Amino acid sequence: MTHIGLNAHLLSSKAGYRSAGIHGYIYHTLANMDAVAPADWNFTAMVGAANQTQFEGITMRRSGLDTESPLRRIVWEQALQPFQLGSFDLYHGLAFVSPLLITKPSVITVYDLSFLHYPKVLSTSRRLYLRLFTALSCRRAKRVIAISKSTASDLTASLGIAANKVDVAPPGYDTTIYKPLAETVVQEFRQRRNLPDRFWLFLGTLEPRKNLPMLLNAYAALASEDRLPLILAGGKGWDYEDIFQTIDRHKLANDVHFPGYVPIEELPLWYNSAEVFLYPSVFEGFGIPVLEAMACGTPAIVSDASSLPEVIGKGGVMLPPQAVDQWTEALRRAKHDTEWRKHESERGQQAALRYTWQQTAAQTINSYRRALQ
Repeated sequence: MTHIGLNAHLLSSKAGYRSAGIHGYIYHTLANMDAVAPADWNFTAMVGAANQTQFEGITMRRSGLDTESPLRRIVWEQALQPFQLGSFDLYHGLAFVSPLLITKPSVITVYDLSFLHYPKVLSTSRRLYLRLFTALSCRRAKRVIAISKSTASDLTASLGIAANKVDVAPPGYDTTIYKPLAETVVQEFRQRRNLPDRFWLFLGTLEPRKNLPMLLNAYAALASEDRLPLILAGGKGWDYEDIFQTIDRHKLANDVHFPGYVPIEELPLWYNSAEVFLYPSVFEGFGIPVLEAMACGTPAIVSDASSLPEVIGKGGVMLPPQAVDQWTEALRRAKHDTEWRKHESERGQQAALRYTWQQTAAQTINSYRRALQ
């Protein structure tokens, strides 16, 4: 009997986060674990005091601490967690770190190294914690799981982790949610949100690595008859002033709109309502919004940087992230070429099928097998 302990304290107690970011990756991986694991393996997921999530085939061990707070979670991870690992044959840190005092064989999942390359995105304390403990945890681990080949390469280049020690387990998407929706449903949403019938969409945090000033420069170079309204959806992150300065400089205030944070449950409606999805980011651990948009049948134009070529595959258009003229031309074609949009919609849906959460769980189980050998 093999007993595996999972640090799932970054699994939020709030249901809305289950489809988002690290929370969503952990949730869907655990939800599919029982279906792909050997019958004689046992799993215990350690979560915060407020977390009431249950998974088939997984025992939930709730902490006495509310670890929604990053500081309390760090205290639990390093001071309390080591005393809870006695019965485990293998420990899996599902987000970057293991305890310093760990004596068990371990596996560590790393989503990206943005805390190294874009350090302002985190508070000083969290950034220093991740910089120190991620490198140490990965070096001590039996296996390291990266969510993309790009992140796997970055682990080797930036942290010196041996390439043959890193496994790749990309995320998937929920096929019951992210899919083409009936036109009547989409039109009702457009009316409710007062959206135009045709528009281009970006969705993500407003921050430097999303490369939105470049997109706005490309958009500004279009003649008015070649433009559609551009919606930049998502909450404000950090250092976003350049976005609004670019809009002011090009006098785009009437053409570019900011609806703010989009609730998780509305994401499929936004993707389906948009005519084309735009993602000019220069750095992504994976790029789940691109996958979700393609699954919804929305043609995608993305940068060819970081992990995005892996995500889009043969399912959309890739352009250099600073090639303003090429982005302008791609937008012009997107506005006028109906056949192109139809073709890219079909290719995107097909490309999205490469990624499933069951595959994510199966690849995670394979990492456990390697770590236990």
